[in-house]
Amino acid sequence: MKTIFSGIQPSGMITLGNYLGALKQFVELQNDYNCFFCIVDQHAITVPQDPQKLRKNIRSLAALYLAVGIDPEKATLFIQSEVPAHAQAGWMMQCISYIGELERMTQFKDKSAGKDAVSASLLTYPPLMAADILLYNTDLVPVGDDQKQHMELTRDLAERFNKKYNDILTIPEISLPKVGARIMSLQDPLKKMSKSDPNQKGFISILDEPNQIVKKIKSAVTDSEGIIRFDKDNKPGVSNLLSIYSILSGQSIADLEAMYSGKGYGDFKGDLAEVVANYLKPIQEKYYHLVDSSELDEILDRGAEKANAVANKTLKKMENAMGLGRKKR
Repeated sequence: MKTIFSGIQPSGMITLGNYLGALKQFVELQNDYNCFFCIVDQHAITVPQDPQKLRKNIRSLAALYLAVGIDPEKATLFIQSEVPAHAQAGWMMQCISYIGELERMTQFKDKSAGKDAVSASLLTYPPLMAADILLYNTDLVPVGDDQKQHMELTRDLAERFNKKYNDILTIPEISLPKVGARIMSLQDPLKKMSKSDPNQKGFISILDEPNQIVKKIKSAVTDSEGIIRFDKDNKPGVSNLLSIYSILSGQSIADLEAMYSGKGYGDFKGDLAEVVANYLKPIQEKYYHLVDSSELDEILDRGAEKANAVANKTLKKMENAMGLGRKKR
């Protein structure tokens, strides 16, 4: 069985876009792959974090993973900082990385642009990400376009390590999400839906209450044509809403276009808000049941135990290959 690794930062509440673009696919993948789902809290501290808020976000993200359908009997769910091998292997990956290639990373350029002082960890983020992936002999990594460059560097570092020291690291393949999983902002349908959007109306949080969902969808940008049809180039707002409706309801876009033929945006948005609220209700109920429970702690403890067992084996091989530690007599 092939292995999949994925990490998400605990940097705020997951949006509907995050769910449809990633977590929903994870639920399907766990049935066919050996999955490691990691809450990458060490990546989160590459930018300043409030410690109490970060701990709360870690717990919330773990509960959400489970609430959307991740089964701890099928997949391994764990917190990055509870597996010390990540930081250790991350340092080893830094030692075979070149400053030039790290400075060329688009995300580093974007996040450091115009700032007087930049954390060194922003520059060395990709080697830690490479370590996260390589420790689990990962075959496939499901990522969005924004992480493709980091994944290419991960492959380069693994090949460099294998060539220089020993052929022990699995070279992971990049698995881009299926077409149509990219959910756009409700206020600017040319941009991806993001939890960091300063306009709160631009995204739907997984934990938004029904009245919030109704308000956000009713205020979603459409156009002046008044016809409900899918046309990404000319009707990006309506097309985005149709995509959300189709994925959550299981109805094809063609069927939805026929259903709303002759109807206005008001009816369409009202029905979509109801579909979204009803879909999220059981997820929210399970989340609130888990988030402050000892059950969540037990699941994360078991996940850390499983992850440590696998990661430490790979780390030991890497250390031996690089000549670290003493050879006992």
